[in-house]
Amino acid sequence: MDEDLESLRSRFLNKEFDEVTFELEAGRMAEYAITCGETNPKFTDPTHEDFQAPPTFVSTLVGGRQLPGDFPRPTGVGMDAGKFVEWKAPIRGDITLTGKSHLHDIYSKTGRTGLMIFLVTRMELFDGDTHVANADTRTVIREKPGG
Repeated sequence: MDEDLESLRSRFLNKEFDEVTFELEAGRMAEYAITCGETNPKFTDPTHEDFQAPPTFVSTLVGGRQLPGDFPRPTGVGMDAGKFVEWKAPIRGDITLTGKSHLHDIYSKTGRTGLMIFLVTRMELFDGDTHVANADTRTVIREKPGG
């Protein structure tokens, strides 16, 4: 990435660049929980009085864009560097969530293979006006080998 990190941070951090809606079906949420090995019926049985998505479910939701449209094209090799979920309130079945994405952090590290730039995209998820979760996707861009 040719632009310095401080410039990228000042231009892009905490500026919403994507908004999407998700129709969440209780059955899909229960299937996800069962596939993950969950056994608690509040996560696996849509008829349970306290049925809700397991906390990691929101990491399966993907927005329309991963980066702002005017973000400089990375020149290295991009890879998934992990997910993080901040759970704020139960997510019930058969609802519509709104996801709003922004770059939450941009930082660098130097590893065995050279410079690595980390981009943290945060999707804030809302059930109406209630902020129910944050789902962070971390991407690492490393220098191309030999270059």
